[in-house]
Amino acid sequence: MAELSTIARPYAKAAFDFAIEKNAVESWAEMLSFAAQVSENETMKPLLSGALSSSQLADLFIKVCGEQINEQGQNLIKVMAENGRLEVLPAVYELFHEFSNEWAKEVEASVVSATELSAEQQQQISASLEKRLTRKVKLNCSVDASLVAGVIITAGDLVIDGSVSGKLNRLSEKLQS
Repeated sequence: MAELSTIARPYAKAAFDFAIEKNAVESWAEMLSFAAQVSENETMKPLLSGALSSSQLADLFIKVCGEQINEQGQNLIKVMAENGRLEVLPAVYELFHEFSNEWAKEVEASVVSATELSAEQQQQISASLEKRLTRKVKLNCSVDASLVAGVIITAGDLVIDGSVSGKLNRLSEKLQS
């Protein structure tokens, strides 16, 4: 099977373009998030594999989603059901989110540190990343004591490993070669 993002991209792009046109990016993000959660539900998953006809599946899916999905969102669900693609809704949501961040000139950065970062440290990291990436940065911070000290920052394709454990691993690799 083709990679999920390849299958999901046209749906996400169409939804995003429509959302931009209608000035409804936030509401579409919420709809897609909810639909993605429904598609990942353990009760719903078996039904997505072809147990029902596409129209029955679309009707059931829309009924489960209820008021959370508007008429245009329902149309997307129907098209995806007709094409047997409802299982890629989580990937559609992820891509939609990426398109939205790109459009808003935002990037989410994951910061894993050995200890809790202070607000000042978070601000410094955010400012440095914003300067480097020329985008607004939203930090998602977490703590991993196994890093010993330092941080690992991931923003899109950019990975900055400033952790002591990372430095020790690189040193070990150099010594072994």
